[in-house]
Amino acid sequence: MTGSVTGKPAQFAKMNGLGNEIIVADMRGRTDSVTPAAAIALNADPATKFDQIMAIHDPRTPGTENYVAIVNSDGSQAQACGNGMRCVTQALAAETGRKSFVFETMAGILTAEEKPDGTLAVDMGKPRFGWREIPLAEEFRDTRMIELQIGPIDRPVLHSPSVVSMGNPHAIFWVDQDVWSYELEKFGPLLENHPIFPERANISIANVTASDAITLRTWERGAGLTRACGSAACAAAVCGARTRRTGRKATVTVPGGPLLIEWRDDDHVVMTGPAEWEFSGTFDPESGAWTRETESAA
Repeated sequence: MTGSVTGKPAQFAKMNGLGNEIIVADMRGRTDSVTPAAAIALNADPATKFDQIMAIHDPRTPGTENYVAIVNSDGSQAQACGNGMRCVTQALAAETGRKSFVFETMAGILTAEEKPDGTLAVDMGKPRFGWREIPLAEEFRDTRMIELQIGPIDRPVLHSPSVVSMGNPHAIFWVDQDVWSYELEKFGPLLENHPIFPERANISIANVTASDAITLRTWERGAGLTRACGSAACAAAVCGARTRRTGRKATVTVPGGPLLIEWRDDDHVVMTGPAEWEFSGTFDPESGAWTRETESAA
């Protein structure tokens, strides 16, 4: 990908991270941004339907390669997207031949690298557990389990989630049965917009299958049901360790496949997994009108 000037089409790559549909938009050398209208238009087209747009801008902070703005499919801004950062890393590694990068996002500075086996590792930073940091609308001194449920009071369907910020707010509901037995498409929108979450939240259902294994489904804030949410996988692994359900290193299996999550001793959370290129093209960052250029060899 190469940058272009404002007013002309920008290049993009349609990619995915374990089925999490990503558009990597090259906004380097420009002063404009991807508008909400463009995001909504791109998401309405089956060929470019996506979970997040990762818009690569020129760096804003010395010592970083790029600033990455993240746009949800509803046009809202997101602070973090682990699967999207793997796609960005793979795209820039292919362009530059470099293997390691330092990026800035709304969630802060993060590092990423392409490993010799082709997988991508992203340092998602430190989890935040304080109720104001997540944020929550009211005080909970212990965010390993908060008072929140859905369903009848005496027989709730989901209850007592662990909550954490991985640069964006997450609620993890722990269940003892198959995560597919829950109507997440029904409960997700209600919980995402619950008053307890002033900035909305990513809602996940998690089942611990071993001391180092979690199965996860996620309703992603601003995007809906997704085949993979990297920050949710990190949140589940951290909360699993924090509640003593798992150790500090776990494989989190999302509908799209497995992600390896390690909550290191330095408090940083590192996510490792694949990314896949599908096709590339150009688009108008204001309207979303686009043209296809190259196809995946697959």
